[in-house]
Amino acid sequence: MEMQETTLIQVTQPEVEAATAAANLPGSGAAPPAGAPAGPPAGARVVRSRLAQRLLSFLMVFGPGLIVMVADNDAGAVSSYTQAGAQYGMRLLWVMLVLLPVTYFCQEMVVRLGIATGRGHASMIYERFGKWWGRFSIWDLELVNFLTLVTEFAAINLALSKVGIPGYVSVPIAAVGLILMVVTGSYLRWERMSVALCFVNVGWIAFALLTHPAPIAVARNLLVPGLPGGGLTGSLMFLLIAIVGTTVAPWQLFFQQSCIADKRLRFRDLNRERLDTFIGAVFTIVNACAMMLIGGVLYTHGLRYDDPAQMAVVLGPIMGPIVQYGILLLMVNAAILGATAITLASAWAFGEIMGWPHSLQKPVREAPGFYGVYIGGVVLAAAIVLIPQAPLQVIIIGVQVLAGLMLPSAIIFLQLLLNDRELLGAFANKRWNNWINWTIIAVLFVLSAVLAAQVLLPGLFPG
Repeated sequence: MEMQETTLIQVTQPEVEAATAAANLPGSGAAPPAGAPAGPPAGARVVRSRLAQRLLSFLMVFGPGLIVMVADNDAGAVSSYTQAGAQYGMRLLWVMLVLLPVTYFCQEMVVRLGIATGRGHASMIYERFGKWWGRFSIWDLELVNFLTLVTEFAAINLALSKVGIPGYVSVPIAAVGLILMVVTGSYLRWERMSVALCFVNVGWIAFALLTHPAPIAVARNLLVPGLPGGGLTGSLMFLLIAIVGTTVAPWQLFFQQSCIADKRLRFRDLNRERLDTFIGAVFTIVNACAMMLIGGVLYTHGLRYDDPAQMAVVLGPIMGPIVQYGILLLMVNAAILGATAITLASAWAFGEIMGWPHSLQKPVREAPGFYGVYIGGVVLAAAIVLIPQAPLQVIIIGVQVLAGLMLPSAIIFLQLLLNDRELLGAFANKRWNNWINWTIIAVLFVLSAVLAAQVLLPGLFPG
């Protein structure tokens, strides 16, 4: 049975009474005055409370910001954050607090650009910078996205194999589920399913609390930057860049802007979408800290593991079977949410530059190219994961580093677009925006240069 949408009419009680009186004057047959509301349509719900109006207005916009942030806590994020906790305990919590404004300001620019133009990020790069730079950005995106998608299926395979479900069963089922999520011909239906998956991540916070972390130690490591014992080693630098790469990823820029365009958000929605994005950023960073605390249990006990699924098994005897199986399911949830967002970012971007219909509002028959890119990516990535003896954990960490290397160029395009006053007018960057954003870009370039130096000169850092 097709779900019927409820229309929310935000008018005050006096407006409703005036419209009703005008439409029902006895014997007059007069129509309501021009511009006056004619009364709510059938099935509509009149919202009279101003507080309720504001809440419902926000809920109607809510979604893209939360999804883009929480979907970034995908398989690679679980691996990177828990590894940070297992290797260094709480010593890297401060990194996540530093990344909170970074991830918010990057996506806030995307919000302004998406609402001001009503178009996706890929099409704007093509229009403002030409085909060469457009192709450069899109093929970078497609490469990183596809490799990241492989890691999502790798995580599903690793997690469910620990509960006795082999990859040749779990991976195809996950692929079919990911396809069914998007072929409904309804953006809102996909968004609701994705938001529901986002809230499942509360489980990470619950499990972190079960580790009974010392509040003072958490606060100190969160607020006071410092390096673990041994200083800046090669392995620490590699992990730091992996964390940056998984916390602020290039696909997020393309995904949220296309999401905003597909949902058809307008100027009046700007502040609500900013709030949506901020809530998503805070929720994501809290979850990342929770993953570090869970990994820190292994640090405390001096235990080692090869991948997050094995980490859950190792934690079982310490924290109990509920935590063990719960973490495995949270891994699967993170991978599914990340996979749908990443693959949609690719499909939206490719549809934009090819001039194809590219909307979740359209059925498959009306947007075959858009859905074809999505379905093809899912099927091919799933097939690669089923190759025997594939080095899945190496792929998972390596992709995060690759994303960290490619991120600076993606943000430069975004920064230049946000300074295009002909395009954005009053929505263009202010001077303080530029100071913050260029500082972020400079830091990201330094991290990328350090990683390149580490690869070319392995003896640069000890360890």
